[in-house]
Amino acid sequence: MVKPIRRDIFFLNQKSEPATKADAQVVTDLLDTLRANQARCVGMAANMIGVRKRIIVVNMGMMNMAMINPVITKKTGAYQTEEGCLSLEGVRPTTRYQEIEVEFLDIGWKKQKQRYSGWIAQIIQHECDHLDGIVI
Repeated sequence: MVKPIRRDIFFLNQKSEPATKADAQVVTDLLDTLRANQARCVGMAANMIGVRKRIIVVNMGMMNMAMINPVITKKTGAYQTEEGCLSLEGVRPTTRYQEIEVEFLDIGWKKQKQRYSGWIAQIIQHECDHLDGIVI
């Protein structure tokens, strides 16, 4: 189900809790909401739809992918950039990393460990910040 986007900074600044299999509907809702906002959004965290669980979805080009309980375990190649957010107006400066390694559960609740670089890595970092209550 497509959910409204939260813009309440107090709520967005709270850390998210680990997701469980009981949160499967949140994954579906998040994917639906990203799809509905694809013209202006490339990734979302569950807190953006009002759920403080560690779930993100990322547009990978041809498909959207869910990451449950993602943890960035490695970062290399720091750089400065500016980003916008569907929950905020305007853009803000931030530090990102060119290459990252992420451990997460996939939509089938199987453990994954993947490396990402460039634009996809930047999106994942932005959404993982949301899970930690960091809003750029």
